[in-house]
Amino acid sequence: MQALMQSARFGELILTNRIVMAPMTRSRSDASAVPNAQMAEYYAQRASAGMIVAEGTAPSVDGLGYCRTPAIYSIAQIAGWRQVTDAVHARGGQIVLQLMHCGRVANHHNKPVGSRTVGPSAVAAETELFTDTVGMAPTDKPEALSRVEIQQIIAEYRQAALNARLAGFDGVELHCTSGYLPMQFMSENANQRTDEYGGSPANRVRFSHQVLAAMADAIGAGRVGLRFCPSNRFNDIADSDPAATFTELLRGLRGMNLAYLHIMRAHSKRIDAFAQAREQFQGALIINDGFEPDSALAAVESGMADAVSFGRHYIANPDLVERIRDGVALAEFDRKTLYSLGAQGYTDYPAYRESLQEDYA
Repeated sequence: MQALMQSARFGELILTNRIVMAPMTRSRSDASAVPNAQMAEYYAQRASAGMIVAEGTAPSVDGLGYCRTPAIYSIAQIAGWRQVTDAVHARGGQIVLQLMHCGRVANHHNKPVGSRTVGPSAVAAETELFTDTVGMAPTDKPEALSRVEIQQIIAEYRQAALNARLAGFDGVELHCTSGYLPMQFMSENANQRTDEYGGSPANRVRFSHQVLAAMADAIGAGRVGLRFCPSNRFNDIADSDPAATFTELLRGLRGMNLAYLHIMRAHSKRIDAFAQAREQFQGALIINDGFEPDSALAAVESGMADAVSFGRHYIANPDLVERIRDGVALAEFDRKTLYSLGAQGYTDYPAYRESLQEDYA
């Protein structure tokens, strides 16, 4: 596994190895979207990753959509995240924050009173979300954003990047997939605009490019990454030509000098997302979705990617790097506790050396 254990530099980010922890919503923050000590323990346990991408975090109050997900627009939230980054850095780790504006993928039961649900157009997502108060509930119909409001949201992303640095994060990642606001702008069913943000693929990716430019201007492009999954239909996304959209997205990244591009496997057999990203993106490439240690090693050795991110494997294997390095079998996670409250299924997965000590105790 030597290739996976080599260090790397992605812009201003220094990775001690090529194994990345993918961002995963775990719904453990408090009702005010403030990270807590339990989250600090969870991330610190996984600090041996070459880089941690912390879970999707709202850049503003309107960006919230799910229950118990964190944000980074208030002083309390910045302070909460600071205990997380301090804990990770104390163990020699590196951590960036994924910024996630849910846009129309939201229900008012999961949002503070007075906040808005917004989107490119006033078209509701045909999906349901879990709420702690009423169980499953449909998404709210969003308010269509004006041009002025779009600029205000771009400014909120910029401030969120600054807040992330204040909270101790090494960088930020734009969540540009899974049906959230940037991808809503790219979606033909969610985006029915006739101005410069709607219509052609070049117009529909404009919002994402402007957000990235604003964050790069705020904290430096070498600390900004982008995550995308071509043809992803999650949360009611429709695109008649996802390949054209992906091409336009990549074209707009030229010259930005971003730290990295984080690409998930395409949901369409007509798109080879990894090959296209490798060919058209000049910076570091992280790939994701369904990799095992052997296939991750092959991807890095072949030059397909500079690093591989793991999601599900990081849930039950806080010491994933050590397990891969030492050839130890990976533990399985409990799906029932993915989003539940408390330590069970969150911070109670042992490292394999701890398991060995228990066996011989």
